Amino acid sequence: MEHEIEFAPSFTLLTLSLASGETVRTEAGAMVSYDDGIDIETGADGGLFGSLKRSLLGGESFFQNTFTAREAGELSLAPPLPGDIADYRLDGETLFVQSGSYLASGRDIELDTQFGGGRSFFGGEGLFLLRLDGTGPAFLSSYGAIRERELKEGEKYTVDTGHIVAFEATTTFDVRAVGGLRSTLFSGEGLVCEFEGPGRVWTQTRSPDALLTWLIPKLPTNTASSN
Repeated sequence: MEHEIEFAPSFTLLTLSLASGETVRTEAGAMVSYDDGIDIETGADGGLFGSLKRSLLGGESFFQNTFTAREAGELSLAPPLPGDIADYRLDGETLFVQSGSYLASGRDIELDTQFGGGRSFFGGEGLFLLRLDGTGPAFLSSYGAIRERELKEGEKYTVDTGHIVAFEATTTFDVRAVGGLRSTLFSGEGLVCEFEGPGRVWTQTRSPDALLTWLIPKLPTNTASSN
């Protein structure tokens, strides 16, 4: 499966070139366009229980779209928020993805949710992460630019929880508050995640939580609209 990622100041577009018989699964709403020789099927991947877990606990949509090429053609996808797209090829390994960052994957990639205990409480994101297992391509999206950081054995790296996109299962991590009580309450920062290598971590330059924190107080209320 060949692919091309187009970058521009206001958008990022992923174009997949599918050979005859190739299949790709995508998050609902990610499709921009596809050629005539490609069929689309919408379903609850993993069955009812698996889809409920992914939707209610992992923050993803209940349904997924599966695109299969009857003949060679192109499929274009785009993330819901303006940002980058990163490609990662799994080789019988595991990748953990933050809620909202999964875009698409090959048909041999199993998508599930993973409970990580209290240490995986990434701000308002919940106690669950998406877990990708298997062999094949996976495509991740971000809000803002994506930055990849490779950690050596024993190397530590601290990231604000709202800026995490994904990380390899070889890393270990722990979530804690920023500094002491004063820093947590007044610094404008919340929880941070401390990763320890070896492994790679992907971060995003913007935070959806920060966007909502800024936006919600500015939305009109029912009282204001009735005046």
